[in-house]
Amino acid sequence: MIRLFKHYVPHAVLLLGLFDVVLLIAAAEFGWVYRAHQIDMQVEPMHTRIPQLASFALALELAMVAVGVYGANSLQSVRYATARILVAVSLGVIFLSVVYFLFPAITFWRSNLLYSMGTAAVLLLALRLLLGKMLGGQAFKRRVVVLGAGARAARLKALAQTPGAGFVVVGYVSMSEPARVLPEAIARDAIYNLADHVVLLNASEVVLALEERRNALPLKDLLRIKTTGVHVNEISSFLERETGRVDLQSVNPSWLIFSDGFSSGRMLSSVFKRLFDIVVSAALLTVTLPVILLTAIAIKLESRGPAFYRQRRVGLYGVGFDCIKLRSMRTDAESGGQAIWAEKNDPRITRIGRIIRKCRIDELPQTWSVLKGEMSFVGPRPERPQFVEDLEQQLNYYAERHMVKPGITGWAQINYPYGASIEDSRQKLEYDLYYAKNYSPFLDLLILLQTIRVVLWPEGAR
Repeated sequence: MIRLFKHYVPHAVLLLGLFDVVLLIAAAEFGWVYRAHQIDMQVEPMHTRIPQLASFALALELAMVAVGVYGANSLQSVRYATARILVAVSLGVIFLSVVYFLFPAITFWRSNLLYSMGTAAVLLLALRLLLGKMLGGQAFKRRVVVLGAGARAARLKALAQTPGAGFVVVGYVSMSEPARVLPEAIARDAIYNLADHVVLLNASEVVLALEERRNALPLKDLLRIKTTGVHVNEISSFLERETGRVDLQSVNPSWLIFSDGFSSGRMLSSVFKRLFDIVVSAALLTVTLPVILLTAIAIKLESRGPAFYRQRRVGLYGVGFDCIKLRSMRTDAESGGQAIWAEKNDPRITRIGRIIRKCRIDELPQTWSVLKGEMSFVGPRPERPQFVEDLEQQLNYYAERHMVKPGITGWAQINYPYGASIEDSRQKLEYDLYYAKNYSPFLDLLILLQTIRVVLWPEGAR
């Protein structure tokens, strides 16, 4: 993987994205030239229409990122990629229609756009058929040697076997561990020179996965491996990179303290994030106000009670605030005053509530909290004080998620389905800590784009 603006991007995805941009520019140029020949118009040099070509390629590329064209499933299945590409091209053209209305100087003719759209879909699908399984195959996977043969090494073995994994384990080395669970691991004593062994396996990375590191680090071996040019990593950093999560099973306080990250408080990033929140929240409130009002009327018509409700949530640095949402449950959903997790097919949800939860319309009033500065568009979801008290007792590092401003959408929301249990909270906490550790405007943009995928395919919404 390559680290781009503090976020890890697989080499296969980056390379495929570059190919796609080239094909999109070619499709836009073809559509322009083909239509010009149809009406016997003289074709000007290509550099005279760079804004049109660039806007077409950028819009469709962003749409493909938004709907998950570069996700693991798309890399593994051409059929899955085809469906996502067709949706992305359609969304991209709709977005371009708005852009061309606002900026007529860079407009494509509708006929140009139609030809370019069809050509783009054909070229993008042809590229994936041509590359086939190579994108998700061994060609782009790193060869890894694992030092360890216990439970941690077994976790890496299981992760390597999951679809879309970016690495393949080419060898396990048992470092005299008492709790050995991988019989295929070679004992360290059976290897004369570990650095030579790693080089012979053509490994590009060695991962330290010892169960107990105290007085057990093979420093001499690690130094020799490092000087051969092979990257040496420890399991917490490796899992963070490969899974997009901070792994709570392997992480320790010293790793969190000394590893790179947790720089969201930098002045420039904070100012940019706040300016974005103010401008977009004000615009979104203006545009969606009719939708909010119509939904509120529908809620009132279906059931008695207020259309909106306030709920206390825990925000930045543990400070509470009132979160406003459109009501999607019956008014007696928590008649006892006790906070209750939402369940799958929760009977407390009204008919209108089920629809607006699927479409995330119930979240729109929270834009007011964003405008006031209590929330951001992107960040960990704010939880209720009762849940926070319980989770801080049961999950290590849960309080650290409150070191960044809560958000309407977030890294956990686009990567993990809705959950309402301690285990779900632990999984989401791992994503939230990754976001807090690796925050950048680039990661915010990626999350905002992929929120479109969650809205279009709302798996797990409750």
